[in-house]
Amino acid sequence: MAPDYSDPDWLRDRMTDVLSFYYPGCMDDENGGYIAQLDEETGRVYDGQSKHLVATARFVVNFCLGDRYDGADWCRPAAEHGVSFLREHHRDSGTGGHDWLLKGTETIDDTRVCYGHAFALLAYARAYEAGISDDAPLEEAYDVLLERFWEPEHDLCKSEFSGDFSESEDYRGQNANMHTCEAMLAAYEATGEQRYLDRAREIAHALTVRLAEETDGLLWEHYTEDWEHDFAYNRDEPRHQFRPWGYQPGHHIEWAKLLAVLDRYTDTEWALDRAVELFDDAVDHGWDDEYGGFYYTFDREGEPIVEDKYGWPVAEGIGAAAALAERTGDDRYLDWYERLWDYAEANLTAPGGNWYEKLSRTNEPYETSDGPAVEPGYHPIGACFEGLRSLTE
Repeated sequence: MAPDYSDPDWLRDRMTDVLSFYYPGCMDDENGGYIAQLDEETGRVYDGQSKHLVATARFVVNFCLGDRYDGADWCRPAAEHGVSFLREHHRDSGTGGHDWLLKGTETIDDTRVCYGHAFALLAYARAYEAGISDDAPLEEAYDVLLERFWEPEHDLCKSEFSGDFSESEDYRGQNANMHTCEAMLAAYEATGEQRYLDRAREIAHALTVRLAEETDGLLWEHYTEDWEHDFAYNRDEPRHQFRPWGYQPGHHIEWAKLLAVLDRYTDTEWALDRAVELFDDAVDHGWDDEYGGFYYTFDREGEPIVEDKYGWPVAEGIGAAAALAERTGDDRYLDWYERLWDYAEANLTAPGGNWYEKLSRTNEPYETSDGPAVEPGYHPIGACFEGLRSLTE
């Protein structure tokens, strides 16, 4: 018999399972910060030096949420540990920007990536909300995003700069802006300051309404410098880690969650309407009816391109279903909430309680890949978080 996935005790316990897989092995007591490179099956550390900005920020968020929901007593000091590393090592005091990749405490890539700065803002928001840091890091991270990345004529952000912010690339991306919206919503939740909610609403409307009108409501990933759809970008790299070609059902359902959250704080009718539509798009085009799970990408005709199943779209689907159930009162979202948790528990849960990052189409786990990790349990913890606040609070 399946557990009651809306039971707050079960959700808190499931969150703790994921945190306990990483802790204490993730704590780098020599250099500071975290070690994210743990084998998904065994928990063995295969790289104790690489420190990715996204992984550092996500660990902070994870431990803040563990502390928020009365997790183990090590959650709070673990979050404080990460905030200090973000400020002292990822952050460049000269520009206020955050370095993309470190080895130990040495910067090996100082590219200023909007995607990474969005997660830094998210981490500072959750830390401020938890009373772990004051509002200065949060406000500075917001100022950097607005002063360096924000394009007010488009209500969207640029994607990347060189380390000194002197040069930016021409590429513009959906993904970085989606996570900036996510971070702005968290900053609003932490502070109640309207400016954060305004930026979240502007980004959401620009991408999910204005630009999506050109693609029948679907969300393309890649754009030119003038925010025109770039349907040729990475056409020959369908498995690119951050910028694959094609539509991503995971991002459609992640936007459904963010728009439902936005609807909590505004009376903007389009947000909930688009959340419903994007949820339907994700399950209509992306759900594998035979084996379950979401295809990674589908093409402009709606056919799967990469059939691998990643864990993060399922986690985002759980969050979206919970938030939409709360906002609409429609029981079909509770059905999807249970269906997605059933799939996750049967296929994505590894022996240690964490989630596998990626499965084959038939749900066979891939071996843990080498290289800097960016997914330290952030998405399954986020699924528990949204279930808790949407269905039980």
